[in-house]
Amino acid sequence: MLLKMSYVITIDGPAGAGKSSVSKRLAEKLGILYLDTGAIYRAAGLFLNNLGIKPEDDLKIAEAMKNFKLELKNNLVFLNNHDITHEIRTAEVDNLASVYSADKAVREALFQFQREQKNYGSLIAEGRDVGSVIFPDAEFKFFLTATPEARAKRRFLERQSKGVENNNYDEILKAIISRDEHDSKRELSPLKIPDGAILIDTSFMNEDEVIERLLSLVESVI
Repeated sequence: MLLKMSYVITIDGPAGAGKSSVSKRLAEKLGILYLDTGAIYRAAGLFLNNLGIKPEDDLKIAEAMKNFKLELKNNLVFLNNHDITHEIRTAEVDNLASVYSADKAVREALFQFQREQKNYGSLIAEGRDVGSVIFPDAEFKFFLTATPEARAKRRFLERQSKGVENNNYDEILKAIISRDEHDSKRELSPLKIPDGAILIDTSFMNEDEVIERLLSLVESVI
């Protein structure tokens, strides 16, 4: 593969597959940008829900998104100049992100923002449709997956380490199973393995092992 001056790595997969933490660390090791698309959609879900707009109200959503101003800076997420980094890391917001991201107006408003990020250099983008929709021509595509139970345990431990309140494994597992079904069946940009992506099951791998695997595949080319 002949790479350009800059390149894009996409990491797709279901909720709790370890995409965010793996992507952050891999970006650091490669010295490139990290684009957390999950945070972008969680922010949109939180924004619209706080406005009291229902997921099926397309017209109000489209109008509201005109006032949605997002900034990603130093691993922090700012919505209209307000730091919401911790607010968006809850099971409730996970569900809001899934529900509102199915809306065409939301996705169209966020597509351009995401694609523009590659203008700043090489990057890693992680989410559920980054390799199939946002960056279909990415030089590297990966799809991380794991059993719902393994993903729920990871999410539970992650929140426990951060001192998140109302942290319940059973509720997390239920939310993950529900989100899997919703994300895979939605009409717009459903969760799927992108064409040309390398599938990696992380159920019985720790984070270091996953990163080592991805790093070896990328460095063998660059």
